[in-house]
Amino acid sequence: MRAGGRIRIHARHLRLDPAVIRGILRISGTATFQNLIGTASWMGLVRILAGFGSAVVAGNTIGIRIILFALLPAFGVANAAAALGGQNLGAGKPDRAEQAAWTAARYNSYFLGGLALLFIVFASPLIDVFTSDPEVAHYGVRCLRFIAAGFMFYGGAIVLYAGFNGAGDTRTPTLAYLFCMWLWEIPLAWLLAHPAGFGPDGAFAAVTVGLATLAAVSVWLFSKGEWKTRPV
Repeated sequence: MRAGGRIRIHARHLRLDPAVIRGILRISGTATFQNLIGTASWMGLVRILAGFGSAVVAGNTIGIRIILFALLPAFGVANAAAALGGQNLGAGKPDRAEQAAWTAARYNSYFLGGLALLFIVFASPLIDVFTSDPEVAHYGVRCLRFIAAGFMFYGGAIVLYAGFNGAGDTRTPTLAYLFCMWLWEIPLAWLLAHPAGFGPDGAFAAVTVGLATLAAVSVWLFSKGEWKTRPV
């Protein structure tokens, strides 16, 4: 840039830095796998529900779409908490980073808890907007009510895991998601739905249990504080 400007870029600034590139690939690669785990877990749930017929799958699809749309503000709060955490860690203020995460987690839980109450009470009219089939609507309502019951847990969990990501520790939340969703939630959904005989309700209930477990693990891991000193 021109001489006297606030930022001056020289040719040496445009050279590739292998160490930086490796760090970016390591963090982004793990974060990508983390998102894949979450997305694929919903696919696993659909595979379990498929054994109960198309009406169940359709009801689940409607319920999940409403849920994912409602979660968008909560994901925004989680991303803001990750940015605040990374900023404060970079400024050498880990305690303030931790405080920001806990505060955001608390308010996110309050928000999703209130939203869950609305979904539980008004599940039927919400589902009726998207289908006139009574059987599909029945399963859509069951899906929405069961999974909404875990909203309050999930609200805090996604903020705390975002805090790990903001600190550059993408490995910890990835392993937590892998354990809670694929090694716990999906097998539990199959067991409750088929061998235990609870049907689709069992699969929906397993999601709620999985979200509660995810929250408990997030609180335990975040409270340990190892993310404050882990190098990026």
